[in-house]
Amino acid sequence: MKYQTIPHTDLKASAIVLGTWGLGGGSVWSDEQPDEKTASALLDTAEQCGINYIDTAPVYGMGTSETLLGKALKGRRDKFILQSKVSLNWRNEEGGTFKYERDGYTVNNDTSAAAIRKDLEGSLLRLGTDHLDIAVVHYVNDSITPVQETMETLNELIKEGKIKAAALSNSKPQDYENYEKYGHISLVQEQFSLLAPCHGYDYFPHLKKDHTIFQVYGALEEGILTSRSYVQRTFAQGDIRARLPWSQEAEKTEYDQFFDLLEEMAAAHNCSIANLIEAWTLTQYPDISLLIGMRHPSTMLDTCHCLSLHLTKEETDAMEAAARSLQRKDLDK
Repeated sequence: MKYQTIPHTDLKASAIVLGTWGLGGGSVWSDEQPDEKTASALLDTAEQCGINYIDTAPVYGMGTSETLLGKALKGRRDKFILQSKVSLNWRNEEGGTFKYERDGYTVNNDTSAAAIRKDLEGSLLRLGTDHLDIAVVHYVNDSITPVQETMETLNELIKEGKIKAAALSNSKPQDYENYEKYGHISLVQEQFSLLAPCHGYDYFPHLKKDHTIFQVYGALEEGILTSRSYVQRTFAQGDIRARLPWSQEAEKTEYDQFFDLLEEMAAAHNCSIANLIEAWTLTQYPDISLLIGMRHPSTMLDTCHCLSLHLTKEETDAMEAAARSLQRKDLDK
């Protein structure tokens, strides 16, 4: 395993992060409903692989992901860097701005000081811990609360020992610059993939000067970039994978041509196609963190192989050329 220091902390985090959106189940991940046994098996395998970094959020299954993790973390909390999020909540009477409706809940985005503190306390209770290592503002702007209020609240929580670092997600470079006026942002967690790289390319120059970590989510596009056959699957309405453009019939011919190259390269490197995509991702920015959603120990074991895979510039150029016609700037996630 490879490790990197989280800026402004003494945390040594694995370059691969266990993402637990899928652990929340619900309509977003309609094909499985994980349980405590699943969560425990994932953490067992994480320890085996040297993965010490876990990402979750209150709205992953409306508390389900955090609750399952809390049970699985009993007796081993100190072995993991634990990251969860603030700003999205389903306390509908309290304000914020409407974000979405899902599984019978109305979720609002609220970055006010009071909301952030309530979000954090709820997470600590479900996770069975007295602190988070990193708190991520899930969506940075509720269009009501000043950035200064949000960042100063995060600074207070650091001083109180309830978190060690602050981070942003679903943000833009200007958001990062605005938050940095009032404190330190250790990482940004953003969507980035070979099929949708534009946001990362725009963001990298703003982060390099501070060596801020760019934490990738969506590198495998919810499984679309793991196999040729994945795009042929059908998903229930509301499932995140049903909304991806590559699941649409019009994309499948170009998708097959793209996979001709990936399958040939994977055979040459004796690795999975997912490993190719993950290895490409790791070449894109010096301080990159690879957040991979994992619901099965086998996925975690395979993912770790990407760290020993070395792609040539000719290979990464070929991958980018083959993907170009499939690339999209904006995704409905």
